[in-house]
Amino acid sequence: MPAEQHVSTPRSRRVIVAAVIVSGGRVLACERSAPPEVAGRWEFPGGKVEPGESDAEALARECTEELGVRVEVGARVGPDVPLAHGRAVLRVFAVTLLNGDEPRALEHTAMRWLAADELDSVPWLPADKPIVAELPALLAGDRPA
Repeated sequence: MPAEQHVSTPRSRRVIVAAVIVSGGRVLACERSAPPEVAGRWEFPGGKVEPGESDAEALARECTEELGVRVEVGARVGPDVPLAHGRAVLRVFAVTLLNGDEPRALEHTAMRWLAADELDSVPWLPADKPIVAELPALLAGDRPA
């Protein structure tokens, strides 16, 4: 199922996109290195959608910048998560790694592949917690990454 083609415009609410990368029944989690108030918390990799970019384009760019991987953006995971008192929204997508690419922590302190029973073993950022709740079913289906 292709990713939704929302395109950010300067006047629209800020959109943050994030990737759920599943491989071997585990999901990739990344430890933030900055800013100080969130350093040491865990998240799904991603970032801001820039004006004129679709959600999928932004997520593919962010995966290259943060993890050094090329991806195919797939279906949404979970609902939009409001951020910044409603001034921004987090949209999460399942992504597939392409061409045998292996993620590297280029902008994060650490990375871990977590199984369903390990999801609570890291301190997630509050915005990612609703998505974490969706993962056991996704991991049980074990879509290859």
